[in-house]
Amino acid sequence: MVAASYSTKWLKVSEPSPYVWHVELSRTPVNAFSSEYWREYGKLFETLAEQPSDIRAVVVSSSIPKLFTAGLDLAAAAGLGEAATDSSQDAARASLAMRKVLLEFQQAIGTPERCPFPVIVAVHGLVVGLGVDLISACDIRYAASNTTFSIKEVDIGLAPDVGTLAYLPKITGNQSLVRELTYTGRNFSVAEADKLGLVSRVVEGGRDEVVTAALNLAKVIASKSPVAVSGAKHLITHSRDHTVAENLLYTGAWNGAALMTEDIVNNLKAMKAKQSPKFAPLKVTSKL
Repeated sequence: MVAASYSTKWLKVSEPSPYVWHVELSRTPVNAFSSEYWREYGKLFETLAEQPSDIRAVVVSSSIPKLFTAGLDLAAAAGLGEAATDSSQDAARASLAMRKVLLEFQQAIGTPERCPFPVIVAVHGLVVGLGVDLISACDIRYAASNTTFSIKEVDIGLAPDVGTLAYLPKITGNQSLVRELTYTGRNFSVAEADKLGLVSRVVEGGRDEVVTAALNLAKVIASKSPVAVSGAKHLITHSRDHTVAENLLYTGAWNGAALMTEDIVNNLKAMKAKQSPKFAPLKVTSKL
């Protein structure tokens, strides 16, 4: 299969149904993210965003039965700490080098947000530290009822810096709870995650049940116009980062072009004939 050819050392890629791809985090024993691992993750999504296959939705999950991820690999965390406190280097130059690494880290973990297709993450078991950064950059978050979360960075000695603090205040309206969970580093249940608005659905069970639910959702999304879904994703993100007036103006310009799609005609014909519509791939092969 084409999808499987994109698998890497710690990431399993498959296409369980047409237009739906599944990316499984598979670094045993606990999916801890080393520098090589998070770079591999970002590179995969950059590749999927640009490759010619007709991908309309992606599900991210863990292949490890007991957990999603334990967060940042301790060796990687220690390496960052040693680099930050290295007195043999000029402080300004060391800071610039550290900033470069952190920005690269942020870019890698945030890559799903920049993909043209929706990314649904299905979590179970432990979701620790970097795991919260990772899921926050995905479009939709489903959690198994056995999931436990932790914004753990404070217990290492730093503020979260890969995405949690950028995303969570915008994902949720409960600033008080965001601050409590960040300042304490305590574990919080899937019920609190639901209350916070971090997840949109709690699925009774564990890994298998939540992954099945996420894949079923992905199938529904994949049946819709890829022009409409990709455009909606882009415009929702724009709305988050701009005023209402700015987003309305931008949406007018965007849909001024997007409304010329044949997907609208195909949808109307299919509805009239009581059939399922068929859509062309979002991407076209350049003739240049």
